[in-house]
Amino acid sequence: MNSPLRKLVGQTAIYGLSSIVGRLLNYLLIPLYTYKFANAADYGVVSELYAWVAFLVVLLSFGMETTYFRFSKETENEKEVFNCCFLTLLVVNLSFLLFIFILHQPIANAMLFNDHPEYIILLSLIVVLDGLSVLPLARLRAKEKAMKFAAINFTAIIVNISLNLFFLLVLFDPADPEQGILYILLANLIASALKPIILINDFLKIRFNPNWSLIRRMLLFASPLVLAGFAGIINETLDRILLKQILYDPSSPDSLEIAEAQVGIYSACYKLAMLVTIIIQAFRYAAEPFFFTHQDNKKKNQIYVRIMNYFFGFLCLIFLGVTMNIDVLKYFIQNETYWEGLGVVPILLIANIFLGVYYNQSIWYKLSDKTKFGAIIAFSGAILTILINLLFIPKYGYWASAWATLIAYGFQMIFSYILGQRYYPIPYNIGKLSIYFGGCFIFYFTFSKINFEVQFLNYLFKNSSLILFAFFFLGVEKFWKEKQS
Repeated sequence: MNSPLRKLVGQTAIYGLSSIVGRLLNYLLIPLYTYKFANAADYGVVSELYAWVAFLVVLLSFGMETTYFRFSKETENEKEVFNCCFLTLLVVNLSFLLFIFILHQPIANAMLFNDHPEYIILLSLIVVLDGLSVLPLARLRAKEKAMKFAAINFTAIIVNISLNLFFLLVLFDPADPEQGILYILLANLIASALKPIILINDFLKIRFNPNWSLIRRMLLFASPLVLAGFAGIINETLDRILLKQILYDPSSPDSLEIAEAQVGIYSACYKLAMLVTIIIQAFRYAAEPFFFTHQDNKKKNQIYVRIMNYFFGFLCLIFLGVTMNIDVLKYFIQNETYWEGLGVVPILLIANIFLGVYYNQSIWYKLSDKTKFGAIIAFSGAILTILINLLFIPKYGYWASAWATLIAYGFQMIFSYILGQRYYPIPYNIGKLSIYFGGCFIFYFTFSKINFEVQFLNYLFKNSSLILFAFFFLGVEKFWKEKQS
């Protein structure tokens, strides 16, 4: 493994530490939530609110992370770039907050939270605090201060989890589930406020002397990224929102609770597919500044191709790890009511593998300043997501949402590859990647269909597929290398 690739792996590991450990610790909240919220509908409310958080964080970060990376590399005045990016973020976030404070009750009514406008206020404060923290954290990534970046995120995660445990185990009365939802939002709000407090020195150094010409160029670059991010988050989270809105029937008194229960079951099972998402997130934190740094490297295409090979192989290994151990992992969901949705986990895992490949190859439109294609690709996927959900949720519920996610991400991956080969060709080895994918599925179908009466032997047998796939991957890599030499 050459030096640039080894450096990327090292930084991914550090960035991933806070994310992976944090998500694993957040996994501890799944049994807590599903135990405390015995009614899946109550957990469905929490899941829907956090779907909106994901939406808003993307919009309120306004593409300024990538914009900062892009423009700070082409100018010697990094501080001016940072200040202009932050000024843009500040205007966007404060405008959003003002809008929410004026219209929070009508918004709550539209979201079917008529009696709880406070949910909307707390949620908006969370996303604004997170949005304003995006840029100082991006600067740490650009300066390759991965340890500090990880420490800040890890601190916020620990505080959030600790407060969740305290509020729900000590203060929460299960007879009043709305109280529990407020406690969860309050814990998140305090944790989100910690980031700007820790990063206060970066905020104090900001000077509001905007370079309007630079800001205009930034907005032209960032606007397609915002649209792409918005469309991307539609694919990722809109299903939970649509499930409730589509399944709700005002003429049926129990309809809202049933709809929210569907959201709760789907969201709890989706958590089991999150390990792939964690790996992707950790990779993206390290990869984006890495790709920009090496865009002038004469061997950049070789580096990009090799990164894709190893990244894809590792995602396939994670897929096998989760699917082969689903009978153990399901116990993270304490209430058996939620287990009816476990069948969607393999579908969502494959969907997120496609998403990981798309994120990896999407660097082509960022390096070539053709970010409009990112918006086109993402919106195409979003249209598919919306159509499939609208057409099939009434009949198939959350199963339609899972398949919509898979189809949309698969389409985006293929569409991005086709456009990338035309405008910024990177010679990915499609044959090799197809072999990995096919091999992964052969192992999955073979080992998942064979079961032993002795549970220990069953787990041992199923997990041997991971070792065999790792040898399979290394064998293909060696064969291909010898073939080319």
